[in-house]
Amino acid sequence: MPTLRMLHSTVNSTNATINIGTELKPTNTSNIAMDIPEELFLILCVFSLLENILVVIAIFKNHNLHSPMYYFICSLSASDMLVSSSNLGETLIIVMLKKGIITLEPMLIIKMDYIFDTMICCSLVTSLSFLGAIAIDRYITIFYALRYHSIMTLRRVVIAIAVIWSVSLVCAPIFIVYHESGAVILCLIVFFLFMLALMVALYIHMFALARQHARSISALQKGKRRRITPHQARANMKGAITLTLLLGIFFLCWGPLFLHLTLFVSCPNNHICNSYFYYFNIYLLLVICNSVIDPLIYAFRSQELRKTLKEIIWCSW
Repeated sequence: MPTLRMLHSTVNSTNATINIGTELKPTNTSNIAMDIPEELFLILCVFSLLENILVVIAIFKNHNLHSPMYYFICSLSASDMLVSSSNLGETLIIVMLKKGIITLEPMLIIKMDYIFDTMICCSLVTSLSFLGAIAIDRYITIFYALRYHSIMTLRRVVIAIAVIWSVSLVCAPIFIVYHESGAVILCLIVFFLFMLALMVALYIHMFALARQHARSISALQKGKRRRITPHQARANMKGAITLTLLLGIFFLCWGPLFLHLTLFVSCPNNHICNSYFYYFNIYLLLVICNSVIDPLIYAFRSQELRKTLKEIIWCSW
């Protein structure tokens, strides 16, 4: 499961042998992973980090954004910052190693790789969890509109966020340390599929209700009393559509890396799997792109957040 990107990037390309308990003997490390300029990683990581910091500041600054959904979005931004920081730190070390600015022992490089992999794994678990939390929040908003504020209290939201981060911080190191255990990988796969199934089920139910609302709006003209107005229904579904965009981008960007980790454990020596491993750096690049795209979706879908971001940017100048 550990990707050992730094090791692959810094091992000499001519018949390297490094003893790390087991031997890694690449005859040509260019076949291990496609080479992508570190400058591209650095630019995307810095841009993503700045974007998500702005989102967090905007949510804390604007009291109109102090709602459960935006608290979860704030946590999702923090998760994106985690993966950006991980790749930024890893890329900086790779650049310094290649330029001879620093020298590190192979074992230290591997340990640092494990730390960065743990951060990425933690980001994966938290991102999935907060996407699920946002889906549940939207579901409650639509189906339990009158009881929403009594169900989604600030105390419950804070507890949910704390539990997600605590569990992720405990599970991520376990996933990395025991990555060779089939049970650990099975747990990760089951969690991934469970969250996917949960969110798809919630979406189907939410959008089925949206169709029902669209068909029954004419009932207002007949004087029928409704629990939720058409305007509220549109606002609630707008949040559901935003979540749909976030989820779609998440699976498009994280899916290839998740498949890489699965194949790394299930068929590490298969030549077909090895050909897929070759594009590992592209999968990492996609993960960073997810962190870049998420804040753009928040800003595009929320006028209030967009307004606050503009104020922060103009004030900083």
